[in-house]
Amino acid sequence: MDHFTYGALTPLLSFALSCAGCGVGLSCTARARVVAGAARTVWLLLGAVAIGGTGIWVMHFVAMLGFSVQGAEIHYDVFTTVASMLLAVAVVAVGLFLVHREQGGTAALLAGGIVAGLGIAVMHYLGMAAMHIGVDIAYDPLLVVTSVVIAMAAATGALWLSARVRGVGAGAVATVVMGLAVSGMHYTGMAAMRVTSYRVGMSIETPAIGLPAAQFLVPLMAAIVASTVALLIVAAAWPSASEMELQAEFDAWTERQRARQRFGRPAPGPDDGEGRL
Repeated sequence: MDHFTYGALTPLLSFALSCAGCGVGLSCTARARVVAGAARTVWLLLGAVAIGGTGIWVMHFVAMLGFSVQGAEIHYDVFTTVASMLLAVAVVAVGLFLVHREQGGTAALLAGGIVAGLGIAVMHYLGMAAMHIGVDIAYDPLLVVTSVVIAMAAATGALWLSARVRGVGAGAVATVVMGLAVSGMHYTGMAAMRVTSYRVGMSIETPAIGLPAAQFLVPLMAAIVASTVALLIVAAAWPSASEMELQAEFDAWTERQRARQRFGRPAPGPDDGEGRL
């Protein structure tokens, strides 16, 4: 059993993709903080797709491409694999909506972190269950518990960052921290895996269920990464969170001036204080 069949390629590539997804997601949640209504919901959902889809799920399965068992061809069950992807996006969405509520506080952060963390851990082991190798697999209970704790801590940290990070520099640091946390959880969970019915040189029958990674997993991941790139382009073309916040303040100031004029009150001059942005 080898977790690094292609050397450092899959760990580094999966980490880079995790950072990319988390970075785009943080950009979306930053915009969600300065809008309301349907626009806020849309930005949070886009953030969940970026973080849960590329930042977590794609990271997991790119890293899985480096896993191999000598003499075995790994197949992936289509339904279970897609279910794990949808689960990753759903639990991140739940966490984001809990934390970004108007009355959200420490309790909401902890609840969101627990829900998202447990969901991410389930996603990981569901993704592992989607693999069919032709040999029996078991897990070290202690490392499984450790990976779940890491997942909850990582999810809580990510949700906190999504509600607090401002500025490009802080966003870049947060992106790397989230990428490291997701990767740490994944490889802790992988370290828990044990192949129990394998001997070197034994003949392994190719599983009849599922599809090989080249036929199913790679195209699916490519589609999700492409959608994240498209989201990045949209976010880059859209006004930044600070620009949106300034625009909202300007719109509110303009509305106040219109209200004064409607009631026959003169608009304040530039030195009156209230007229300043």
